[in-house]
Amino acid sequence: MNCLFLFKSKKPEPRNQQKDRIKAQKSAPELRNQSETRSFDLHRPRSFPSARSIRDLETEREQSLRVFTYEELSEATCGFSRRLKIGQGGFGNVYKGKIPTTGDSDPPLVVAIKKLNPQGLQGHKQWLAEVQFLGVVNHENVVKLLGYCSEDGENGMERLLVYEYMSNRSLEEHLFTRGARTLPWKHRLEIMLGAAEGLAYLHELKVIYRDFKSSNVLLNDEFCPKLSDFGLAREGPQGDNTHVTTAKVGTQGYAAPEYVQTGHLRLKSDVYSFGVVLYEIITGRRTVERNKPVTERSLVEWVKEYPADSRRFSMIIDPRLRNNYPASGAKSLAKLADLCLKKNDKERPTMEIVLEKLKTIIEETDSKKSSEVRSNSRGTGPVKERV
Repeated sequence: MNCLFLFKSKKPEPRNQQKDRIKAQKSAPELRNQSETRSFDLHRPRSFPSARSIRDLETEREQSLRVFTYEELSEATCGFSRRLKIGQGGFGNVYKGKIPTTGDSDPPLVVAIKKLNPQGLQGHKQWLAEVQFLGVVNHENVVKLLGYCSEDGENGMERLLVYEYMSNRSLEEHLFTRGARTLPWKHRLEIMLGAAEGLAYLHELKVIYRDFKSSNVLLNDEFCPKLSDFGLAREGPQGDNTHVTTAKVGTQGYAAPEYVQTGHLRLKSDVYSFGVVLYEIITGRRTVERNKPVTERSLVEWVKEYPADSRRFSMIIDPRLRNNYPASGAKSLAKLADLCLKKNDKERPTMEIVLEKLKTIIEETDSKKSSEVRSNSRGTGPVKERV
């Protein structure tokens, strides 16, 4: 992710909010002396109620994260070997590693270790934001942060994060990598459903993700999607405030127009980004295609020429699907994407509504397939919907 993380000063808060914040700061992740690092059971589940705010959950953070030593993480990655490198971004590199578990007979736990580049543009604040948010949230569609490390090293302060390992990489890789197997339509829908569950959960906690994109949707062994990379996440507006004013950062093509123009960040800024990714799974195109003609470089602008109710709509469907998708379902998904991409954020649905609409689209797709199977079994032949 090539973006710079900045903080701006906030407006004075009411006295009761100041007290809450001071209390939360006291429970923030203190970087203790490494000799105080306590062992923990990597298999122990974390449990937090979803209907509470990030501030409410912060007091429990210290019970959920382990402070690793740099030596431990170096050993886990064979000295941060290039052959174990699995990712790269503005923050630095990500490595696959193995952490010994508490039981002597248990196999080591496979993890992903993000190593911050001390000379990189993305520094301590973004690293701390990941600890702040991932250290307290708990949802099957949000990647788990297992621990962190912060030590003085030869090249400055070494800052690392340890996550659960996601073996199937990102949604982006499955959609756009040459030679990758085509992701079936049903799998695309299920991945977006899980991602919507994760975003809806964050919005319950009044957290604005701010960096929803296909490369940040990671997939585990069972292709269960999990949101990752919380360096740009922010607490949503508090009290009577309608938005958070912040520096304009993110990835080109995914950011909501009101955020790009004013720096005003709202929960529905995430909804816009979700709509962009919906069109990515429909078309198989990246949000920005620099090698296309000028009129086709912006995905959001290009698809406007092919409305869901028009005869031309089928022309933008990912050709790798080879017509193996329901025409009506694809149209319904495009209409949902259009709602998410409304220029006026007040006209966009909440993530709860998006989630319900996605469930309906999937149910209708499953129901249609079931009826085709029954029809075929009665000898009337397959009923195939053409596009």
